[in-house]
Amino acid sequence: MLKLTWVRLPMAAAAFACTAMLLPGQVAAQGIDRQARVWAASCAACHGTGGQSQGGIPPIGRDADAVYRALLEFKNNQRPAATVMHQHTKGYTDDELRRIAAVFAAAK
Repeated sequence: MLKLTWVRLPMAAAAFACTAMLLPGQVAAQGIDRQARVWAASCAACHGTGGQSQGGIPPIGRDADAVYRALLEFKNNQRPAATVMHQHTKGYTDDELRRIAAVFAAAK
């Protein structure tokens, strides 16, 4: 069981807030699973809410297959120019990456 410490509690609250901002009600109505939404919320730290970054980090695309392929390429070290994406993606199974890609494809 995960214990929420005073350090983890603010991080959990921030992740929940990012999830709420990341995906409006229309996405929830489309049946995107909650766990994938939580995973995708961490992407907002660099890529912006909804995957539309404002800085030098590329936005996340809207085509689920293209996003999934890109995530797999990061995971399999086929995109060597990445800074941290190869590390992030290695923490997920291929199925989890597909679910994350579906979240961004549904956010319009």
